[in-house]
Amino acid sequence: MQRNPEILFWDVDTQVDFLLPSGALYVPGAEEILPLLARLTAAARQHGIPVLATADDHEDGDAEISDRPDFSTTYPPHCMHGTTGQRKVAETRRNDAWTVGHRRLDGAEIERGVAAAADAVLVLKKRFDAFSNANTEAVLAAIAPQHIVIYGVALDVCNRAAVEGLWQRGYRRLTVLTDATRALDPASGERLLETWRRRGIELATVDRVLAGLREPVLA
Repeated sequence: MQRNPEILFWDVDTQVDFLLPSGALYVPGAEEILPLLARLTAAARQHGIPVLATADDHEDGDAEISDRPDFSTTYPPHCMHGTTGQRKVAETRRNDAWTVGHRRLDGAEIERGVAAAADAVLVLKKRFDAFSNANTEAVLAAIAPQHIVIYGVALDVCNRAAVEGLWQRGYRRLTVLTDATRALDPASGERLLETWRRRGIELATVDRVLAGLREPVLA
């Protein structure tokens, strides 16, 4: 994987259970973003842009899983380990990704993994927050991006946790792709986007970001 990349694509939980109407925790309208996700994956390959993808990887007994969910801290069973619903959709699946599981890795393991990765890392997680995986922060530091472009689902749950987690850790050059995400609660999602805009987080479309890849600043 590239060291000190100018740009990193952060792919949030683009999994079957979230994006397809048949999924266990379908995000309304999420299948509409599939063509845009395919374009982002292709652009990453074409331009050598590293991708950090996250994926829920649940088992019975996980704190987030409940038969009586409150849809705030608990949710119905979804993305259960080894199921079709837990898989990344075809548009974002990277079979060459280095998978970071739940075991805490030491610094040397992370450095070797990132160095050997074919421009893609897949971070598994038990909670909606990507930083609940003990390795995420160190993996991100090893990639050392200057600009992070965020997309995927759900905007008002896992994307929110990713953006807020990055902001809290001092990452200030963030772009959220408004047309490549969907929210469980669209009204909540719109309020969240406005909050981020006021904070100084860039809101952009896929077309705008991909057009910018031809400019020297993002080359």
